[in-house]
Amino acid sequence: MAITDIKAFSHLNQADIDALCKKLDAIRRDIELSRGERDANYILRAIRAQRMLELGGRVTLFASRQRLAWLAGTAMLALAKIIEMMELGHNISHGQWDWMNDPEIHSTSWEWDFVGPSAHWKRSHNHFHHTYTNVFGMDEDLSFVVMRMTRDEPWRPVHLFQPVSILVVAAFFEWAISIHDWALERRFTHTSRRRFLSKPNREIARKFARQFGKDFIIYPALTGPAFKQTLCANSTALLLRNLWSFIVIMCGHYPDGAEKFTVEEFDNETRGEWYLRQLLGSANFEAGPVRAFMSGNLSYQIEHHLFPDLPSNRYAEIAVRVRALCDEYDLPYTTGSLTRQFLQALRTVYKLALPDEFLRRTVDDSPETRSELKFIGVSSPHTTADQPPADPVTGKHRGLRTALAKVTSLQSDSRGAHSGLSRGSKFWAASKSKIRGR
Repeated sequence: MAITDIKAFSHLNQADIDALCKKLDAIRRDIELSRGERDANYILRAIRAQRMLELGGRVTLFASRQRLAWLAGTAMLALAKIIEMMELGHNISHGQWDWMNDPEIHSTSWEWDFVGPSAHWKRSHNHFHHTYTNVFGMDEDLSFVVMRMTRDEPWRPVHLFQPVSILVVAAFFEWAISIHDWALERRFTHTSRRRFLSKPNREIARKFARQFGKDFIIYPALTGPAFKQTLCANSTALLLRNLWSFIVIMCGHYPDGAEKFTVEEFDNETRGEWYLRQLLGSANFEAGPVRAFMSGNLSYQIEHHLFPDLPSNRYAEIAVRVRALCDEYDLPYTTGSLTRQFLQALRTVYKLALPDEFLRRTVDDSPETRSELKFIGVSSPHTTADQPPADPVTGKHRGLRTALAKVTSLQSDSRGAHSGLSRGSKFWAASKSKIRGR
């Protein structure tokens, strides 16, 4: 099951969490006070580069009946669409550049090159997802539209098709997001499905007509004899954009270590616990400057979830300070290569296509779904202000990272000592042995 007590799971007491909150607030304050010309220049250059790439791609596709021109035009158009969605549309709509007071680069006025209206996405993503991140039953993104991504979600026969349906979601990712956002918009506005001409329906219909007409009729028609080649190029660029954005989102939300939480944990949550939930519920992937830019700097998904409205170009420097805090409080900082993070997320998709009785790990101790119950009999987290969890020799915190390493070590030892026992029996046998030895 998901985490019901974040203090017990993280092995931090309330005093530690409050102190962590103050330090994260200090990071926010420092970045807000230092925003200025270099940040404004960054987003203006990004917009200019994106528009130049799109213009270059559109012009090159006039000669798309020639193979090299088609490849060059398609590549430029795909890059332009990726940048527009990831670095511009996503981040501008978060309000990261509202402080500039530029009416063109503002969360209230930017409409992205995407089949779903920005207003729908901002409601479902900015509000629902970033407020209720990974809270099962509240964060609608946790099921990834049609996927079972946590064992808290009861298995249904339709989940058997996840290995195939995930390919459809990836190829038509913008449609999956748009339909998901549209459904939440209808729910939020209490709009009945029977109201065919409702405002949410009209908004998505207008946006669909605009996007379809632009990419599949107008621009191909402008190239005259190269209509078919341009149509194919536009479709390929959209497919590449969908696949890349799908990979980035999967890597940031579903690798091992991206924790899930219960509604009970969310109730009465403090600001410090919200920070901690964002930190533990997100994952990064390793990226250089180019890959980070092409991912909208969502290679720093942890930093984005901690500070979604701070400029994305500052996430790299924020990450240094966040990582230092994780070391100070002995918390895991979930990151890895792009390939590793994506394969872990895919493994979860394939595993959870099966009913729980076919899975070896327990609902409290599996890579994709863990809770504080995994530490029963293994560690005793301190949760009172007068008993801070610290190493008696070094004085350093002994938090979640140490506890996880301890569980892993015990499980490894029990497997070697009791090879004939089942996985669950070995774990509890090791735990009881440890308790008797105290």
